Amino acid sequence: MIEVIDTGIAPSTSPVNDAVRAGNHVWLVVIAEDPETGEITLGEMEAQARQALQNLDQAVRAAGGTLANIVQCHVFLTDRSDFPAMNKVYAEFFQKPYPVRATVVVKELIAEGLRIEITATAVI
Repeated sequence: MIEVIDTGIAPSTSPVNDAVRAGNHVWLVVIAEDPETGEITLGEMEAQARQALQNLDQAVRAAGGTLANIVQCHVFLTDRSDFPAMNKVYAEFFQKPYPVRATVVVKELIAEGLRIEITATAVI
């Protein structure tokens, strides 16, 4: 059984959850959106990455942990040239030892103007 975690981030209109727990594992999905309104943060990759990572921090804290509890991240980008900017912001949020991470370039993400989506697994 899974427990849905209320992250305080505006819920999706799709039939999904942003954070769930099973035992001491927590799975999280965040995008670059205003946590109160759900509006996509438009603009440069640094702004989108920062908002997505702030949302990840908020979500993992709602689950009772911190970013240090995250063991794995998957970062989805819509443009390979955004990798350096995303990586720069990512390094502001995570310290050594870093979580395992895969970064994948995809054709597009579901929301118009969205350039980054992050999934993460935490052990709390």
